[in-house]
Amino acid sequence: MKTPLDDAALLAAELLARRWLPRQHPTVKRALIDADLWLAVQDRLAQVGLRLVDNLYADHVTVALLRPAESAVFGEAGLDSHNNIDLPRDAVSLLIVLWSLIVLPKRERQAARASSPESDGQNEMFNTARPLPSAASVSPVVSYKSLLADFGVQLGKKTRLDGNLKRLANHGFIVHRGDEIAEGPLLDLLLDYDVLAPRILEGTLHDVLGRTRDAAAPGSEDT
Repeated sequence: MKTPLDDAALLAAELLARRWLPRQHPTVKRALIDADLWLAVQDRLAQVGLRLVDNLYADHVTVALLRPAESAVFGEAGLDSHNNIDLPRDAVSLLIVLWSLIVLPKRERQAARASSPESDGQNEMFNTARPLPSAASVSPVVSYKSLLADFGVQLGKKTRLDGNLKRLANHGFIVHRGDEIAEGPLLDLLLDYDVLAPRILEGTLHDVLGRTRDAAAPGSEDT
């Protein structure tokens, strides 16, 4: 019989090998409810300067550098850079646009569905304590054609946009199939919602994204 520490080592190794794992993965699922296993995984990862990243609103977990390790790994120049995975600036801009079009409305839908009564009329004692809907069930899909029409000029036109979409897909931020651009495993894990959301909702991007977000709202056919 494996000990929790053995399971922690295996889970840490699998996360390092695969980069992310679904929350429904058997060991991940157990770690999310077993505090000892969770701490053991965090301890294992911390030994190599990493931490386990989880988010109730995301369907996956991943790993990231601990803050004290960042300066040693990236150096001062890396910390002062606009990103640490060598994305060009227009790719970072594209990432923020897609995050805004996908994650912001997804969070709104998750919160609304988690707090609303069930449609079947059954009474529940703890309506507000229901689990959040899965990201996949409420995450909007962005139309590639609409993205190109609305932001193509600002993001480098078709050739540059296509190249950056491929970069973001390779990094796990998005899934791009045909005309559909959907949430990838890392989009709502590695971008800090608490930092980004106020800047976007209260900043200049809010007006720019308004038209596209309205088109992607529930009940709209233009997704």
